[in-house]
Amino acid sequence: MSSAHQFQPVSVLDYLVGENYANRKHEYVEGLVYCMAGASNSHNRIATNATGLLYSQLRGQKCQVFNSDTKVRIRFSSGTRFYYPDVSVVCRPNPPVDTFHDAPIVIVEVISESTRRTDEYEKREAYLTMDSLCVYILVEQNSARVLAYRRTDSGFLAETYSELEAVIPLPEIDCAISLIELFANIEFPTAEELREHAKEYEV
Repeated sequence: MSSAHQFQPVSVLDYLVGENYANRKHEYVEGLVYCMAGASNSHNRIATNATGLLYSQLRGQKCQVFNSDTKVRIRFSSGTRFYYPDVSVVCRPNPPVDTFHDAPIVIVEVISESTRRTDEYEKREAYLTMDSLCVYILVEQNSARVLAYRRTDSGFLAETYSELEAVIPLPEIDCAISLIELFANIEFPTAEELREHAKEYEV
């Protein structure tokens, strides 16, 4: 008889109940639970800027902006996922008692080196399957660069914004995000600082 440990997936219910009492946030991918790492000050400032910019434009409107304490749920035939996007805009909200939303129209993720692969691949592929989603925005924190995936009649197309004078139009929710406001109070690291920081992730 094999003595190998068999994986026991965590149920959606156990995950959601556990998150109500957890000291740290966790994301859920089809039975697996992953603890989220802490974010840098720059990361949190950019996410706060994005939330504030959207909130000021959506005040009194049907659509609402949520910060990183609110999950989104994505249901696949293979299982359910819960992610905590840095910012999400929802026009068809779930009931107030829920801790997640099913139909975000805009999602913003601020990229960290530790989360880049997840944000650019796993989460992107999952988010873009959502029928409600119109724009997925990936924001760099070490340079004034933003990549937006926008839904079109021929699928999602990538748009790149790389100047502080640039403005990301969001006609889907009658808003816009200017990069100069998005990156307000952000000091970008020098090339040497980036090299030193990158050493932390070398294998």
